[in-house]
Order: sequence, then structure tokens, then C-alpha cells
Amino acid sequence: MTVPLSSKATSLLQPIGRRQSAAGFAYEALRAAILALELSPGASLSRALLAARLGISQTPVREALIRLESEGLVEVVPSASTRVALIDLRNAREALFLRRAVELELVRSLAQDPSATLRHDLHDSLEQQGLLVASGDHDGLVDADALFHVLLYQAGGIGSLWTLVSSRSGHLDRLRRLHLPSPGKAAAILEDHQALAGAILAGRADHAEAVLRRHLTDTLAHLSEIRAAYPGYFAADAA
Repeated sequence: MTVPLSSKATSLLQPIGRRQSAAGFAYEALRAAILALELSPGASLSRALLAARLGISQTPVREALIRLESEGLVEVVPSASTRVALIDLRNAREALFLRRAVELELVRSLAQDPSATLRHDLHDSLEQQGLLVASGDHDGLVDADALFHVLLYQAGGIGSLWTLVSSRSGHLDRLRRLHLPSPGKAAAILEDHQALAGAILAGRADHAEAVLRRHLTDTLAHLSEIRAAYPGYFAADAA
């Protein structure tokens, strides 16, 4: 049985605009809907329905689903059902290991010589995040959170690595999205970012590493609570 698209998913799955690759457009729209949990873990996907919703043919939708399958976000069974993959905790832990390895080295490097540009960009980012937390805009905070880390990658001269890291982080990102509505979590993200930015700009590399390590691992520290709240969202062999 195909699970109907939620009203929130419909807002992301809009008809294609001009001058866009249909397959690329479909991939970005579907991936955004999956990471936002608007296409929930385990939801069945109708290629025909998705194509109609996006205003394109089924061929680019099929190509997008194959690409999402390569990232582990979709399970495609030929001549059978296609569904959003359940959250795989082993994959999430691997993604966390990758991010931690890259970003711990990154913040240490940035703390050794923080630039005036980075100071300005971080100030603007933190100001925006503060407004989003105050307004309770979780969707906006997710985007601002990612952009905060993108700023660090770009400042460190490894901006292209963010594309690699984010492509491997779909299961971790969905787990973090489940955790975000928990009381105090949004404020904690802002506080961690403020502390991390302060440590980098003050040249305190060891403190920056400690803050980042806590920041990246916080969601997995609350894994039992998240799984209890959303038991149907996880792969059966999750441990």
C-alpha cells in the first residue's frame, strides 16, 4: 500500500522550474523530503504519483530513486515496491565517525589562524540561528545548522568535502531531525555553535575540539529515547 504524501512533503515536492535537469531536480526534491522526514522511513513510494507531483515524467524520477538508493535512502525492489529506507544505525555511526574525523582536524586548523572573514560569517550565522531558535523554526534551523558547518569547511579550504560528507550522512541526518523537537535540543545546538565559534576565534584549538566532539555525538547519546519514541522508523537489526 502506498503511503500518501503528507501536506509538508507536498510543499517540497513542487513542479519543476525552468532550466533545471529533471533528474537532478527530482533527486534534490526527494532527498530533501526524505531528510525532513516528510517522506517518512518505511513509506512506500509511487513513481507515478511522485512524477505527477513534481510535474515531470517517470524516467527522471526513476533515475533519482536509483541515485537515492546508492546513498542508502531508498530501497528499490524491481517489479515490486519502492520505499524510503528505514534508519540504519550502523550507517549513522559510520557517518558520525567520518564527520568527526574531518571536523576535529578542521576546527583545530581554523583555530590556529582564524580570519576576519570567518569571524564576520560566523557572527551572521549565529545571529540568524538565534532568531530561528527563538521563533521555534526547526526546519530553518536544520538548514542554518548545515550552513554553519559549511562555513567552516569553506574557511578551511575543503568546501568540496562537505558534499562527500553530506552524501554519506542521510541516516544520521534523519536521526538528528527526529531528535530536534526534544525539549532544549534547538537551544543546545545554538549554544554549541556559539561555544565552537568562540573557541575557534579565540585560538583555543583544544576547547574547539572538545565542543565539537560533544556537539556531534549528542544525538547518539539520546538514541534509546529516540528509538522509543519512533520504533517503526528503524531497521530491524538496529542496535
